[in-house]
Amino acid sequence: MADGTLKVGTITTSSGSGTITIPSGVNLFGGGVGLKSTQQFTATGTYTKPSGISKIRVFCTGSGGSGGGGGTSDSDQGSGGGAGGTAIELLDATSITTETVTIGTGGASATGANNGNAGATSSFGSLCSATGGTGGTHGNAGKVKGGTGGIGSGGDLNLSGQGGGGGSDGGGNGENAGGAGGSSYYGGGGRGSSIDGNYAVAGTYGSGGGGGGGTGTGSPSGDGGDGFVYVEEYA
Repeated sequence: MADGTLKVGTITTSSGSGTITIPSGVNLFGGGVGLKSTQQFTATGTYTKPSGISKIRVFCTGSGGSGGGGGTSDSDQGSGGGAGGTAIELLDATSITTETVTIGTGGASATGANNGNAGATSSFGSLCSATGGTGGTHGNAGKVKGGTGGIGSGGDLNLSGQGGGGGSDGGGNGENAGGAGGSSYYGGGGRGSSIDGNYAVAGTYGSGGGGGGGTGTGSPSGDGGDGFVYVEEYA
C-alpha cells in the first residue's frame, strides 16, 4: 500500500467484517513527511542535519533589551526592555548539511539614571534572522518610554517582539512600578521593580527585562533574555 492511498469508507466482504493492519511507517496523510526530531539552541553553535531529514522548520528569535535603571528618587521607575523579533521559515533541507547558528546575547542590566542595553540579532546561517529589542529608558528620562521590539527577517513569517512597558518620572508617592519587559514569541517578559525590595526580573527566550525601581540610587533593571533558535526536522 503506497502512502496516501487509504480512503475513508465502508469495507464490505462476503465473509463479514475484518481488521485492516497498517504496516509500520506508512503515512496515511500522503507525502511521506512527518516530524522526526527537534534541536534547540540557547548558545551560538553549529546546526548539523541528521541523516534522512528532507525539510526543516526554523524558529529564530533575537534577544531582549534590558529594562531601564531606576532613577534618583523613590518615584522614578525605569521602563521595560523590548523583546527580540522572530522569523519562522520552512526550508527544503536536501542541500543543507550544517549551518552556523548565532544566538544574540540579552542586554545587560542597568542601574541608576542609565538606559537599558539593547539585545542582539540571532540568525540561522544566512537563511533567516531576527533583531534584538532595544533597552528601556531610566526613571529620570522624562517620557519614560519602553524599549522597542525587534523584528524577524527572511522567514515565511516575520514577527515583531513586544515593546516594553513604560516607566515613571516623578509622581510624588513612589508607588509606581517599573515597566514590564516585552514578551517574545515564547512569552516571558520580565516583571518591573517596585521600591520595596521586589527587584526587576530578567526576560527569558528573547523577552525584555523589567524596569528598575527608584530607591535614591536606583535598583537594577532585569537583563534581557538571550535569543533562541528552535529547529523542527521532518522526513
